[in-house]
Amino acid sequence: MDEMKKIVQNNDYLIPRIAKKAGVSKFKFYKYIHENGLEPVSRGVYSTGDNWKDELYVLHQRCPKAVFSHDEAFYYHGLTDREPLVHTFTIYSGYNAHRLTADGSCKVYSVKKELLDVGKTMVKDNSGNRIPMYDLERTICDLVRSRNSIEAQDFSSVIKTYVSGKDKNLNRLMEYAKLFRVDNVIRRYMEVLL
Repeated sequence: MDEMKKIVQNNDYLIPRIAKKAGVSKFKFYKYIHENGLEPVSRGVYSTGDNWKDELYVLHQRCPKAVFSHDEAFYYHGLTDREPLVHTFTIYSGYNAHRLTADGSCKVYSVKKELLDVGKTMVKDNSGNRIPMYDLERTICDLVRSRNSIEAQDFSSVIKTYVSGKDKNLNRLMEYAKLFRVDNVIRRYMEVLL
């Protein structure tokens, strides 16, 4: 059980995948969970302390291939001041996200597997944990791709905030836009707003 104690010292959350990487069998992992009375904070994720539940990090642990996007990225990048009511992330087409969306606390977007990592970066969430999220330009591409499902005033506000920001990279935006086949639409918006 010394291996488990090391894992607990280095992690706020325990998941079988972390234990397996450290050479701990599933049996020993769950035995430790049971003996120490650890409660699950989510399916297959256990907290090692009394810390506040970091929902984004727990979601990332449950679905490590997913990348936070759309409303989550709008808020993180300061494109909107409204914190999302549901967590939004993107995963590759064909991934079964039913268990993640069943309770209504998540909204899932999908892309081709080869486009999933375009613009992906690791950021620190409000609790200081590192999670995957799309960069600013990928976020704008996602906005334009999903424009029919986003309220007009929110769409307009996000795109105007991006254009007026100092951190924008229009070359990268157009590079991503070509990959997602929204370059003509984005070019029209940029011509009007710049």
